[in-house]
Amino acid sequence: MLRLATAGSVDDGKSTLVGRLLHDTKSVLADQLDAVHRASADRGLSTPDLSLLVDGLRAEREQGITIDVAYRYFATAKRTFVLADTPGHVQYTRNTVTGASTAQLAVLLVDARKGVLEQTRRHAAVLALLGVPRLVLAVNKIDMVDFDESVHAGIAAEFTEHARALGYADEHVVTVPVSALHGDNVVERSERTPWYTGPSLLEHLETVPVAPDPHDVPFRMPVQYVIRPRTTEYPDYRGYAGQVAAGVVAEGDEVIVLPAGVRSRVAKVDTPDGQVPSAAAGRSVTVLLEDEVDVARGDVIVAAENQPRVTDEIDATLCWLAEKPLKPRARLLVKHGTRTVQAMATELATRFDEQELSGVDSPEQLELNEIGRVRLRTSESLPVDEYADSRRTGSFIVLDPSDGSTLAAGLVGVPLAPLAAAVNH
Repeated sequence: MLRLATAGSVDDGKSTLVGRLLHDTKSVLADQLDAVHRASADRGLSTPDLSLLVDGLRAEREQGITIDVAYRYFATAKRTFVLADTPGHVQYTRNTVTGASTAQLAVLLVDARKGVLEQTRRHAAVLALLGVPRLVLAVNKIDMVDFDESVHAGIAAEFTEHARALGYADEHVVTVPVSALHGDNVVERSERTPWYTGPSLLEHLETVPVAPDPHDVPFRMPVQYVIRPRTTEYPDYRGYAGQVAAGVVAEGDEVIVLPAGVRSRVAKVDTPDGQVPSAAAGRSVTVLLEDEVDVARGDVIVAAENQPRVTDEIDATLCWLAEKPLKPRARLLVKHGTRTVQAMATELATRFDEQELSGVDSPEQLELNEIGRVRLRTSESLPVDEYADSRRTGSFIVLDPSDGSTLAAGLVGVPLAPLAAAVNH
């Protein structure tokens, strides 16, 4: 399975491109397609507006823009896909962060007539910040520039240089000339771009090598629930249930339960389908330990030879998602894994200025959609990894202690200053 996200400036044709992918891979039901034909005819269009397959909210259809993340699921003979179509407007940056937070690849669109814009560079920076490992630049509306090879080459060169400055290797950035409206190089290669010898967009998505889960990183499993059946059949059963967040756990592995720091070994790994010798990231399991140790919901079972940092002070990058701004000394809740603790924002160190693509030191507050470097102090110590090392155990969410609503998405570490310098470069 490949998880991907789309991003780009307003009116670059993201929703039309996604609609074209769904249509040409025959992932659309007949009644859905009929509804699109009717809606398009009501607007006086001679051809179906495929963006309507993605923009599901009434406000989106009326405005002709994407304002929320639209998730779509489709499959081909080679791979299944989870696609997040994100908004292009600056004021919906939080939606872009949401859609890209779990993406293994992002498709950035640019209009061939406009080239790489400030919003393109901004989205690329956010994707780099979130650790999205691969980028595809779709140069859309190539038909509007008469399929000019030089236009595509100029845009590709400019974007590749920008991506390189953000830390992307050249082999992890692919550029494809497409026409979402007419289908050129979306699913099938187009005869109208004979100068382009690369794969179509779908061919690349079907074959790009992306690891499905972080199996090669140290084992991490937040404990969701302690299972004690207390039956005559299982009088001494004590298992710790949760989803493996990273790495692999196997019988005989030495582990440590954090934050207490108690050592033990894995006696068994149970699943709903029975006992297994090992389990990898993404699988829900119940781990039984050789020793009777005190383990509760919110604890994290980790590999003994490579432990996360246990701390009550976290330097993190926050994407602020709430209307109410974040100010220094604000009281918050931090939910990391399965544990929720009280916290305080002791310092607002830097705000990433998306308009100027630079860093602003010691901001007075973080407002809706803004991204900043913040120091948090928690009431209890948490076992955290750097987000660059483990996206799952290096991330958390910030909640409002008064009503439990989500205030921010947090990434442990991820310094903003080098990123801003790279963007300016």
